[in-house]
Amino acid sequence: MNGMACFPLFIFLPLIFSFCKCDDQLTQAKKLYPGDVLVSQNGVFALGFFSPATSNQSLFLGIWYNNIPERTYVWIANRDKPITAPSSAMLAISNSSNFVLSDLEGHTFWTTMANINTRGDRAYAVLLGSGNLVLRLPDNTTAWQSFDHPTDTLLPNKKFFLRYKAQVAMRLVAWKGPNDPSTRDFSYHSDPRSNLQAFIWHGTKPYYRFIALSLNRVLVSGEAYGSNIATLMYKSLVNTGDELYIMYTTSDGSPYTRIKLDYMSNMRFLSWNGSSSSWTVISQQPAAAGDCNLYASCGPFGYCNFTLAIPRCQCLDGFEPSDFNSSRGCRRKQQLGCGGRNHFVTMSGMKLPDKFLQVQNRSFEECMAKCSHNCSCMAYAYAYGNLTKADTMSDQSRCLLWTGDLADMARASLGDNLYLRLADSPGHTSEDKKKNRYLVVVLVTIIPCLLMLTCIYLVRKWQSKGKRRNNKNQNRMLLGNLRSQELIEQNLEFSHVNFEYVVAATNNFSDSNILGKGGFGKVYKGKLEGGREVAVKRLNTGCTQGIEHFTNEVVLIDKLQHKNLVRLLGCCIHGDEKLLIFEYLRNKSLDYFLFDDSKKPILDWQTRFNIIKGVARGLVYLHQDSRMRVIHRDLKASNILLDEEMSPKISDFGMARIFGGNQHQANTKHVVGTYGYMSPEYAMEGIFSVKSDTYSFGVLVLELISGCKISSTHLIMDFPNLIACAWSLWKDGKAEKFVDSIILECYSLNEFLLCIHVGLLCVQEDPNARPLMSSVVAMFENEATTLPTSKQPAYFVPRNCMAEGAREDANKSVNSISLTTLQGR
Repeated sequence: MNGMACFPLFIFLPLIFSFCKCDDQLTQAKKLYPGDVLVSQNGVFALGFFSPATSNQSLFLGIWYNNIPERTYVWIANRDKPITAPSSAMLAISNSSNFVLSDLEGHTFWTTMANINTRGDRAYAVLLGSGNLVLRLPDNTTAWQSFDHPTDTLLPNKKFFLRYKAQVAMRLVAWKGPNDPSTRDFSYHSDPRSNLQAFIWHGTKPYYRFIALSLNRVLVSGEAYGSNIATLMYKSLVNTGDELYIMYTTSDGSPYTRIKLDYMSNMRFLSWNGSSSSWTVISQQPAAAGDCNLYASCGPFGYCNFTLAIPRCQCLDGFEPSDFNSSRGCRRKQQLGCGGRNHFVTMSGMKLPDKFLQVQNRSFEECMAKCSHNCSCMAYAYAYGNLTKADTMSDQSRCLLWTGDLADMARASLGDNLYLRLADSPGHTSEDKKKNRYLVVVLVTIIPCLLMLTCIYLVRKWQSKGKRRNNKNQNRMLLGNLRSQELIEQNLEFSHVNFEYVVAATNNFSDSNILGKGGFGKVYKGKLEGGREVAVKRLNTGCTQGIEHFTNEVVLIDKLQHKNLVRLLGCCIHGDEKLLIFEYLRNKSLDYFLFDDSKKPILDWQTRFNIIKGVARGLVYLHQDSRMRVIHRDLKASNILLDEEMSPKISDFGMARIFGGNQHQANTKHVVGTYGYMSPEYAMEGIFSVKSDTYSFGVLVLELISGCKISSTHLIMDFPNLIACAWSLWKDGKAEKFVDSIILECYSLNEFLLCIHVGLLCVQEDPNARPLMSSVVAMFENEATTLPTSKQPAYFVPRNCMAEGAREDANKSVNSISLTTLQGR
């Protein structure tokens, strides 16, 4: 009723047709069939059958927003058991007052378990204006409601139970893909150990942690995106004794709002924007800060600092990095002693660590004393909760203690005070003070001698000024570049390593330790005193481009943290020497295996497929998920490093460029890159964007599945180019002939066809036709997705072909490349 239009989703057989229902109720006598729609009385929500965009054969029963143009589902009944015979689907109310979703063949796909003893002759269902599907008995009591069984979405005015009688009560479970509502291994529910926090879980492992302290607050206001509405959403935590639940409420006149755990494992707060006819992301957790923001990603005693322009791992006060980089955790500068003197420092604005001991009914002084008198207590916090207690008075204060390593912390403008236990420094005792006074006397005595020696040193230094001037100018240029990239201002904590230390680690840069050579220098294997192996990039001296390359790598890699990006451990500036220290990856680079017939068998199909997906995820992070939009500009097989498990890590950011928030492409007269991997618009016009990296990724995919090099002069089947070969075989329906003969007996045909299709989509001539890397990842994660048809690609033919195996120079001229359009054979 209500004048709402209904649109049939399916008409499968000419002889089967069901009348469209537009009211908000269902009875035992009135069943729901495909094409029927229940619409809530206020017209906001609809219940009916639907099929994902990727399939017309899988049918689901769900609730969606009825009066907005973008189909948005908020609840699904049979998400893991789709109906495969859509024409016979039916939703009915049984005699036992339960919903039953079945087909004419008697298969049950979903049912409720109300366990009502009375007959349901007069039971009925109603779709409320809140989006809640309610099954009611004749006396109007509720037998079952969809709000008690959420899928991936929370709606306003719905109670989400964190606990019921000391047990985890409700969960949100993400979709498997953008068009696949089946359950994925990401879920959201409370911590089984504590009422004070909840997690996004990856399987059974914590992925991201939410603190539930001080939860009653205005969550989102209209000012968040320029709205005139005073308040959009308010969040409260309610404890009734047996029940502990969160509820979100909205003010009158607010736009539609919802909370969704999406298939990318993000908890998103969304609001409908009528002017743009789209959902606006008001906030998201985890925030787009890379691995720094995920559970315990900064290691023991490390925290993710959100007060910096680019969030990164840092150490707590009194701690230092355990390694070159604080992302692996931190260690105490001075060890605690149970019999020694200790003190507490205050870390303000902190997301409190996990694995705490909660002590109730304690004042602040009692909480501090309890930790102070316990040698194993590492820290304490005292938080005042705004927990709403419906039945009885509750302890409104919470004393939290930590007796082990502190992990999963963050620092932001909002947060609690964490009181951290540290050992007293030597100056805290009276004996140390006496030593300090004696030290002052000694220093006053020797300062005149030091001044004299300093004068002598300065005279000699002046005599060698000419020789050192060039080094100073180069270092001044380098520091200027670093300042222009805001490295100094942002206080980023990469480690500066002593030059002599690097010399010893690399055996004085012995030729036997060379791992590779590039346009800007050589890479050496090094071994530190503790036995850890590292890779040392030594840039060519006296090269301006080398300084720019050095600056780029320090600024970018230090800011970016992702499992599919290589990690920068430290750097060294010493006179002419510019050195970068990276994690050592034992399996070297992808081209080391892929283009060597003796090593190629190590790359079986599953390994190649995993490398393709890993590189794609790394590019999504660079293009979209990091705080900066980064264009790599030199993605190729030699810049993909492999760890011990053959997982890929993108390296060499010397040519990368950072885009601003609203910038989508840029232009340059200085085209850099490698033959074959450069997109047409970049090679011919100097225009680059995220789609330039997409093109390079497409070439890399074709290399991986064929085992052939893009620049090889010995191309298969006499085609002039690897892309030409792939396109022609694909177009003629002979794509299987493109697969590397090494893996013919063990490859997956479906995965191979998916890869070659995606590769051809990525190398299309028109940048707008190429998919975003986020879409590429979705294609790989949901193989049932219907892919768009690839258009005819363009490819490059170098006018002066190099011999196969010759290493491309990193800096190429546009004039040496011609663009060729492939014609049908």
